[in-house]
Amino acid sequence: MRSLWLQEALADGFQPAPPIRGEARADMCVVGGGYTGRWTAIRLKEDDPSLDVVLVERDICGGGASGRNGGFVLTWWSKFITLEKLGGAEEALRLASASTHAVGEIGAFCDRHGIDAHFRHDGWLWAATNLAQLGSWRPTLEAVARHGAQPFVELSSEETARRAGSAVHLGGVCEAAGATVQPARLAFGLRRVAMEAGVRIYEDTRMTGLDRNGPTPRVRTSEGGISADRVVLALNAWGVAFREIRRAILVVGSDIVATPPIPDRLGEIGWTDGSCISDGRLLVHYYRNTLDGRIAFGKGGGVVAFDGRVGSRFEGESPRPRQVEAGFRFVYPGLGDVPLPITWTGPIDRSRSGLPFFGYLGGRRDVVYGVGYSGNGVGPAYVGGRILASMAQGLDDEWATCALVGRRAAGFPPEPLRSVGGLAVRTAIERKERAEDRGRRPSAIATALVRLAPSGLVPVKRG
Repeated sequence: MRSLWLQEALADGFQPAPPIRGEARADMCVVGGGYTGRWTAIRLKEDDPSLDVVLVERDICGGGASGRNGGFVLTWWSKFITLEKLGGAEEALRLASASTHAVGEIGAFCDRHGIDAHFRHDGWLWAATNLAQLGSWRPTLEAVARHGAQPFVELSSEETARRAGSAVHLGGVCEAAGATVQPARLAFGLRRVAMEAGVRIYEDTRMTGLDRNGPTPRVRTSEGGISADRVVLALNAWGVAFREIRRAILVVGSDIVATPPIPDRLGEIGWTDGSCISDGRLLVHYYRNTLDGRIAFGKGGGVVAFDGRVGSRFEGESPRPRQVEAGFRFVYPGLGDVPLPITWTGPIDRSRSGLPFFGYLGGRRDVVYGVGYSGNGVGPAYVGGRILASMAQGLDDEWATCALVGRRAAGFPPEPLRSVGGLAVRTAIERKERAEDRGRRPSAIATALVRLAPSGLVPVKRG
């Protein structure tokens, strides 16, 4: 079972690339056909068209997170406080500005290459759907304002409710830079452009191992292998296959439900533009509408992977449709009669900071990786592709040396503490946020456990 986005994109006609059989040689081998892998491959060919670039993907390009996410194209301004801690104010401003530029560049790229990705540059609404969330954005707004930046505009409760189409929204801020896409259409468009640029793509090609003992790395596959001068690992949650990455990310599910087309109902509630919305909870509710008048409503904090095993629980229909539906009914009580016939799920590669990190696997300069987008990868993957392309080419520029490269990411506990602790923290968050939705004070135990959670939109108070 594929996501709504993939079903729509596949209906337009799709011919998968054949898997690799036997041995191959390349200058660059990119492992992973998601946004990061394809932006990296495209950037490598733009920088040096003579490079022989191979990309391998275990499914079809876009079959992973790139074809299942909510389609929010966001920046890093909401993570400015964390960026500043990592690299200082000047670097935080540079990276956040680069992520803003990336949103516009994705839209321009679609225009230049005829990609009908339903790109709508109508902004992102960071909202409060209970009293406890009100003002949760103010520390971030104050931090960016101290450095002369103003990416957000604070809205009144009335304006927030009007824009979101529901009085449950009690206040919020708008970031005009935010956009939405039909993510699978964008994924397939990037695939086409990469192939036209000369990137050799092999789908249905699972990496079974990485040989690192020889003079150059070799990607092993079930029916052959690729030897390359440089290997780029752009694996999203599947990066946990490598011990150097496993402890630095926690793989959790994110689940989405979707309505049938209801354009008339959207008109009635006043949600007629393409803005996307997130609320201020840790188990975030995120939602947007589509060109044909659907609402896609997602909820973070689903299934927790044990020991880095990204298996069948992260494929197909959502394993918790009732919980996600309950969130939808809470946020849009006036749409209580609207059915939610479509559900799907996928894995999120959560880092402790909520930001991605990039590095050289095992210290080898010929194997580079990027992981940890934490559910915000559609826009930042454009920047990630720039970073990985510079690293793979051995450059010493502002991308290969930026604050997200080479840092030792804070790790999670080993198993079984990792999964047991993850479930305990998730349960505490659920109880805390349920109490807040009902206007009650959460228990002291739940509040204490929540401090162990990775940061979401709102940085977690550790003290």
